[in-house]
Amino acid sequence: MMLIPTHHFRDIERKPEYLQPEKCVPPPHHGPVGTMWFIRDGCGIACAIVTWFLVLYAEFVVLFVMLIPSRDYVYSVINGIVFNLLAFLALASHCRAMLTDPGAVPKGNATKEFIESLQLKPGQVVYKCPKCCSIKPDRAHHCSVCKRCIRKMDHHCPWVNNCVGENNQKYFVLFTMYIALISLHALIMVGFHFLHCFEEDWTKCSSFSPPTTVILLILLCFEGLLFLIFTSVMFGTQVHSICTDETSLLERPARARDRFPLRTQQKAASSQRKALETSTGRSSTLRSSSSFLPCHQRTPRPSPRQWTPACLSCALDALSQG
Repeated sequence: MMLIPTHHFRDIERKPEYLQPEKCVPPPHHGPVGTMWFIRDGCGIACAIVTWFLVLYAEFVVLFVMLIPSRDYVYSVINGIVFNLLAFLALASHCRAMLTDPGAVPKGNATKEFIESLQLKPGQVVYKCPKCCSIKPDRAHHCSVCKRCIRKMDHHCPWVNNCVGENNQKYFVLFTMYIALISLHALIMVGFHFLHCFEEDWTKCSSFSPPTTVILLILLCFEGLLFLIFTSVMFGTQVHSICTDETSLLERPARARDRFPLRTQQKAASSQRKALETSTGRSSTLRSSSSFLPCHQRTPRPSPRQWTPACLSCALDALSQG
């Protein structure tokens, strides 16, 4: 027996504070392409400032405590170039991850006209977010901090003051990778500097006093070790989630494979390649590893096949009246 749309109306969880039809306005017109995305969250802004402060502190200790006072010119130049390059790329990736739209769904598009334009079949329904009054594509989730539904949302990261989603996951992965590299590099240089100071006079291995030098190096060592562990774990989990096409908010694909044992390895590999291209752009090594080149992702157009059966919210009142 074919179901009709009104069959699903009884399953709606109606919350008057979210479901006023007059609030379901058409999505606003998008501004220029260069419009900046920025989340005005106090905690996120504070964490982003702390991130920059920690990187700049590491820059200060590496340059003015270890490299500039060193009498080995080649050692200082090579390590200075490598460390500053990695730090610059880390901060550039942080800015891109923070100021890039992670994949926000147009707000307020749950209107009668928009739903009718989807040409849904009888009995077919779509996801609806009652908080931002938007039609949610498959694998989109609402972020309470950004106050928007985000496509392929992995999590909201306060350190970048943004959600990690479809459009900025590449920059977040690069950010964690570069932070892990500069942390490892700083730890290696701290170890060599301690050995150098133990072999020679402490007053000659740094332009600062010995107690100040020791305190600065210990703080840098603690910072480097902490963030090396943290960012390495984050980098590994992000790469794993990209390769397996899953997020922290979604069900593990392994469960689906258990339910459908006939799925072939070829289809799984194809899905992994598509997920990798979606997050990092086309299969270009330069583009995937650059914080400045865009991903060139293709924005999905609304299609009835994209919407997974679920409960409608406020727009169903408009449909039933029509």
